[in-house]
Amino acid sequence: MDAAEARARVTAIRESGGKATIDELDEIWAALPTVRPDAILGTWAGSEFVTGHSFEGSLARVGWYGKTFASLTDVTPIVCRADDGSLYANIELAKGGASLWSVEFRGETTATMVYDRRPILDHFKPAGEDTLLGVMNGRGVLDGGRHYYFLLDRA
Repeated sequence: MDAAEARARVTAIRESGGKATIDELDEIWAALPTVRPDAILGTWAGSEFVTGHSFEGSLARVGWYGKTFASLTDVTPIVCRADDGSLYANIELAKGGASLWSVEFRGETTATMVYDRRPILDHFKPAGEDTLLGVMNGRGVLDGGRHYYFLLDRA
């Protein structure tokens, strides 16, 4: 699979309700190019895949909207939507903020969000002009050794 096929596959998965296997997402991840942290600054709306991962649905239950990368050192990792429709930083769930770094994951260096007070890294690759494929990595987020995948769309 090349990068164009990987991007097309992400689009097809989204259009069919988001159902995918983690193996398929691993293959898509491997085919996509890396991205620099400064290229992903801005506000992003998030969505998840339907994979059966144990983490699936947990962000939706708290009203997860997405992430805001204001600068490399000023990241709001969990932006949620309140009942009145407003957006807010869920600092309690995130246990603080985060920052963006270039971090090696699976032999490639790509933009990675590093939580300030959680043992979690979110690695990113571009899956479209304004879409990022994210993979959550770290202590307590693997499900039988499998990673949790999600998407971010530039808001």
